Amino acid sequence: MSIRKIPHPDSGLILRDAARRVDLSSRRSFLRHALGLGALTMLTGCDVVDGQSAEQMLSKVSDFNDRVQAWLLNPQRLAPEYPESMITRPFPFNSFYTPNSADKAPRIDPADWLLNVTGKVENTQDWTLERLSSLPQFTQITRHVCIEGWSAIGKFTGIRFSDFLRAVGADLNAKYVTFRCDDHYVTSIDMASALHPQTQLTLGFDGGVLPREHGFPLKLRIPTKLGFKNPKHIGEIEIGDEFTGGFWETYGYNWFSGL
Repeated sequence: MSIRKIPHPDSGLILRDAARRVDLSSRRSFLRHALGLGALTMLTGCDVVDGQSAEQMLSKVSDFNDRVQAWLLNPQRLAPEYPESMITRPFPFNSFYTPNSADKAPRIDPADWLLNVTGKVENTQDWTLERLSSLPQFTQITRHVCIEGWSAIGKFTGIRFSDFLRAVGADLNAKYVTFRCDDHYVTSIDMASALHPQTQLTLGFDGGVLPREHGFPLKLRIPTKLGFKNPKHIGEIEIGDEFTGGFWETYGYNWFSGL
């Protein structure tokens, strides 16, 4: 004979808070399937009876998602590329700051800009835009997928990130690459994704210079991950073994966020 459990009086608040903390794609699935406390208990093997329990459960699920996505990553599997006829124009603007306006994008003088390289590298010399632009470049037409539910195809030109890492003598056995940006955004990626052949330090966009609203003078283009893992206005790249997370990751977004 089964015993019917009495719902926790704050269960509604707990579930709404849980839905708020997970990333938007997971949130839609969360709401669509109307998960209740019973389903969460079944998934985690423990009763979710307070906010701390819900937070711990969501953290475990997120960590599990990250491990599975990292395990599934094929370092040589390429994201689809498209013909120029499919490029999205105008390409949407999006940001982590509010109001979500291109007018808020930082104005950076290319003559004063320097890229700092820190951590587990042999050469920590700063890079000027001129020096960076002298490295071999390639162009890709790939799809940018935003966690908010929209996508757009763009043409990106820049340096293969694996070439840059080798140029600075980065420890390719390090675990993480962290990006700190001049708009105060921060995110990090795993080394396997950093070495993927389509991961790019982007200098050009749609046949011209990378626009200010899309990350001038330097952004990361990584078409195997969601858009928020593509930082703009990069000012520092750090190689290391210490997990540094990122801006949206502190709000519960999955760190790996692969496609």
